[in-house]
Amino acid sequence: MGKIITLTTDFGEADYSVGAVKGVILSINPKVRIVDITHQLQPFNLISAAVTLKNFSSYFPTETIHLAVVDPGVGSKRKPILIQTEKYCFIGPDNGIFSWINEPFQKIIHLTNSKFFLNPVSSTFQTRDVFAPVAAYLSLGVKIDEFGKPISKIAGLRVPGVQFKKNKLIGETIQVDNFGNLITNIRPENLKKGFKTLKINDRKIFKVSHTFSSVSQGKILVYWGSAGFLEIGINCNNAAKILKAKIGEKVEIEI
Repeated sequence: MGKIITLTTDFGEADYSVGAVKGVILSINPKVRIVDITHQLQPFNLISAAVTLKNFSSYFPTETIHLAVVDPGVGSKRKPILIQTEKYCFIGPDNGIFSWINEPFQKIIHLTNSKFFLNPVSSTFQTRDVFAPVAAYLSLGVKIDEFGKPISKIAGLRVPGVQFKKNKLIGETIQVDNFGNLITNIRPENLKKGFKTLKINDRKIFKVSHTFSSVSQGKILVYWGSAGFLEIGINCNNAAKILKAKIGEKVEIEI
């Protein structure tokens, strides 16, 4: 009865969507604790959702239920799923957002038992009608096998690969965080020998910094972020705005 349900979505907070999801959960289990991770993920951005889940989910207590939805394919043939790992459960659409979770999967359930859904189920709001009630009943102790049929795998999600051309590495930005820092698809193994220069939108950086305070305020820097990707930021400012950069921006490194 004391379990936690986290919510991670791209719904925003300007309309009723998040409130409706919480209302369904609390109507079924008034004692559950709901924790909002974010509802400001970039709409339809599956990579942003996968990165976010990967970075926060393992810090929660055992038996936490993580409900996560970025779902451009809502109402399509993509499966609604429930994943059980050793410590947690994850609920949402089978579109790749759960493929970067750090723990081995013990069970994957295709949610098919409409006994646990709202009726009728909307073709455009399955988070309210399917995922929310399933999360709530799961928090009450309903066994995972009761929610549907076991399946053996989930959809994957690949980070866009880096390219190597002569003495250059070409990557791209895959996420922009709340501070305007640009998260790239470049990992440490791509830069084992370091680099001479990094260029993004005609701006050049010549070294990797350890912290933001390594440079003066207003200066651009490159650093290894907590998610394990190379990131570009500006000390006490918004790199995305200053550099006029967005998701998918090309990053060129001379190695």
